[in-house]
Amino acid sequence: MHYEMTKTYTIAIYTFLLFLSSCTPKTVKQITLNFHKEGKLNGAVLITKKGKIICDTVLGYKNFDKEIILDQNTSFYLASLSKPITAIGVMLMQQDGLLSYEDKASKYIKHLPIYARNITIRQLLNHTSGIPDYEQTLSSSTHRLNNEDVLSFVQQQPGLKFPSNTQFEYSNSGYIILSEIIEAISKQSYSDYIQEKIFTPLQMQHTFVFTNELLYLPDHAIGYNHKKELDDYNLSTTGDGGIYSTTKDLYKLDQALRNNQLLNKSNSLFIYKLPLLKDGTESSYAFGWFVDKKRAVFHTGGLNGFKNLFWRDLDSNTCIIVLTNQGDAFPVYSYLDEIKEVLCK
Repeated sequence: MHYEMTKTYTIAIYTFLLFLSSCTPKTVKQITLNFHKEGKLNGAVLITKKGKIICDTVLGYKNFDKEIILDQNTSFYLASLSKPITAIGVMLMQQDGLLSYEDKASKYIKHLPIYARNITIRQLLNHTSGIPDYEQTLSSSTHRLNNEDVLSFVQQQPGLKFPSNTQFEYSNSGYIILSEIIEAISKQSYSDYIQEKIFTPLQMQHTFVFTNELLYLPDHAIGYNHKKELDDYNLSTTGDGGIYSTTKDLYKLDQALRNNQLLNKSNSLFIYKLPLLKDGTESSYAFGWFVDKKRAVFHTGGLNGFKNLFWRDLDSNTCIIVLTNQGDAFPVYSYLDEIKEVLCK
């Protein structure tokens, strides 16, 4: 009888504890760990709330084949998360009086086709130029595509996809043209300019631009698919992508933007200002950032085995940074929604 009572009591306590755990609000760490355990997140996560880091972790492998685990200094390919950095590079040139946002791209890139002669730097920054996007057409299966390949593609197109400033349409080609403008004005490579103006001042020590000239590739994650099959980065373009970084380094960038450390006060506001299209409607993309109605900005990045997220609440000094190298396994918006639900409580 005593044994049965003890057994019943133990089961009751266990059931009660399960009930309590199910009722306890999830934390960002629990959500992140659950995604990892379910095979949905292999990578690095840094989350802050009101300026305080509440989650900073790495989970999984940077090399599945050799079973090498990730560490805090492992850099991930950012894919389109490079675009905010390119935009900042252009804005720094504007601050230095080297260009105007209303300048035509053809002022600096002489071999643009006739149909693209009147597109402006502003339109390239906010994806309203109408320049055709190479990623919808060109294949990187035979060799690593580079900026020359993309400019050749642009020259071969019959015209803009739509009249400039009449609509928003994401164009990787446009940001490659911005990279070329940076090089034309600075007389430096995109890599050297971005390193000098952004990475070095912010001490982003584990961030670099991938180029074919790199003799040594720093500590970095290799890309895989959800089956853990190799699916590594295979482009050599800059401006639209090409940068490797860590969550810690991107957090330095987040703080620098909040504190006007790189951009002056005017540009620090302007970077998030949504453009008005010709019909008077507001677009959804500013200078390198998608902007929502709740004073939050974000960008994602995905290519091959990499999928990433950089979400920032402008008013509360809160951000979510996720870099993954098992790209198609990570449901980026499902994760974002769950984390935001916790952060907003």
